[in-house]
Amino acid sequence: MRVHHEIYRELFLTTRQMNLLKKLEQTKVRTSDYFELSEDELSRTYASGKWNIRFILHHLADTETILFDRIRRVISKPRQVIWDFDQDAWANSLNYEKRPLQLSSKLFTSTRAGIIYYAGLHYEKDGDLEFVHSRTGTRTLRQEFEKVASHNQKHLDQIKQALSAAL
Repeated sequence: MRVHHEIYRELFLTTRQMNLLKKLEQTKVRTSDYFELSEDELSRTYASGKWNIRFILHHLADTETILFDRIRRVISKPRQVIWDFDQDAWANSLNYEKRPLQLSSKLFTSTRAGIIYYAGLHYEKDGDLEFVHSRTGTRTLRQEFEKVASHNQKHLDQIKQALSAAL
């Protein structure tokens, strides 16, 4: 049963915001399911020389934490410079090969819940707040929320490709 404040909240969300929240929730559910794959499935890649599914899932968890940090920084102090990160250095230094997948699953799920919460509060109201990304330049809070969903979807497509290629 839906709580009254959830129904009330939906009355004031724009279509664009509702679409984003729906994408964030859908990609969260689909990604969470992949954390339960078998070892054989986790070792599959979508192309030669590319990360396997295990690495993609760890990467998604770590990227969620980075994007969540950016989102909170922009909300609390707009116009600051926020540095990019080297995903390959993270994969190597944080030992994606040995890191427990359950740890990344919990990181992903809890961080995504926070992102969804703040997207519900700030996507429209504060979406035009800006920050400067060290590599790509000026971006908005709204763009960063949208990046969470598009980045996740890109990797879901890669996982789907890896799983279907092995059939």
